[in-house]
Amino acid sequence: MSDDIISRGCASLTIDQGSQYRCRMGNCSKLSVFDWLQDISPIPYSSDIVEVRFKNTRKGYYHNSNKLSIRQGDFVAVEASPGHDIGVVSLTGELVVEQLRKGRIVLNENDLKKVYRKAKQADVEKWQEAIAKEHQTMLKARKIAEHLKLDMKIGDVEYQGDNTKAIFYYIADDRVDFRELIKILADEFKVRIEMRQIGARQEAGRIGGIGPCGRELCCATWITNFVSVTTSAARYQEISLNPQKLAGQCSKLKCCLNYELDSYMDARKDFPDPSVKLETENGVAIHQKTDVYRGIMWYSMEDDGTMSLIPLSVEHVNEIIAMNQKGTKIKKFDQQKEKESKGEEQGSGAFILNSATESDSLNRFDTKKNHNRKKKKRRKYNEEHGPQS
Repeated sequence: MSDDIISRGCASLTIDQGSQYRCRMGNCSKLSVFDWLQDISPIPYSSDIVEVRFKNTRKGYYHNSNKLSIRQGDFVAVEASPGHDIGVVSLTGELVVEQLRKGRIVLNENDLKKVYRKAKQADVEKWQEAIAKEHQTMLKARKIAEHLKLDMKIGDVEYQGDNTKAIFYYIADDRVDFRELIKILADEFKVRIEMRQIGARQEAGRIGGIGPCGRELCCATWITNFVSVTTSAARYQEISLNPQKLAGQCSKLKCCLNYELDSYMDARKDFPDPSVKLETENGVAIHQKTDVYRGIMWYSMEDDGTMSLIPLSVEHVNEIIAMNQKGTKIKKFDQQKEKESKGEEQGSGAFILNSATESDSLNRFDTKKNHNRKKKKRRKYNEEHGPQS
């Protein structure tokens, strides 16, 4: 088996009893699904729809009209237009119906394409030949597109299992007239050509990789619908607007910025506008930072050169703003509430920070310990009282 089979989402191929090809690593693909019903006894109703995965993140749903005994990991030949394609069964049974419901996909079994058969040796060999040509085809297609001066990037090529059609995935900022390109590609590779435009996030999902969190990219493991991400998501969560840290491997804002956004927006419903300044008799206090879940806002005096931070609870800040709107300037911040905020800060944050700083200091091993202290004490004792017997 060629190493290029890995690009199809299958790390290893084996032949089970009956000379049927199977993937013995059932969950090694992108957008893999865990079958949590596999150890449960069969239930009375079972769906005839199966989920089949192809290269990278492409998946499809097919009707097992011939009632074949198919299980997860089987290589099957499915209906395509034209001819047939080869894929790996990624899910069967009732979980397929749940996947359709989760993705809000409405399918009619009469309109579904069919599963022809389990893949035979001739099918797999022809499929391998098609896979082996994909990389060179992509490189040639890039040169042709560059020669035609088309503003597009061909990121990947996927041959159909019967080697009669090739899908070219490309990225472009604007609309591209690739009619001439299709003619040249069809004449060059002698197959039917299909051009499919993808976005930067979809390309990152197809390529895969490890994110800064240490896990596989979400777009390569479970995300199927990409929602727009804006910098306001970072502002709501008090995240520094550093483009290098906010951008993912696709050079777009990270999708994970939206994961906790709703909870932050709910927590900030009662928070005042941080741009509003607090007026006191001693000067004006301006907002510096916010701890959303603890409900603390830090302010500093505008004319204070030391920039000492004053922690205030959200309720106290709202009271001060209401008094300022009535034209009243407070003499000083409520010391009791300030002490409560500081006590909460010291109890929950500063103590942990200090203890962590002391235990994790890089210089904690630099101080040389006096290993001869005990010897000196013993020598002094012997001088005064004589050697011990």
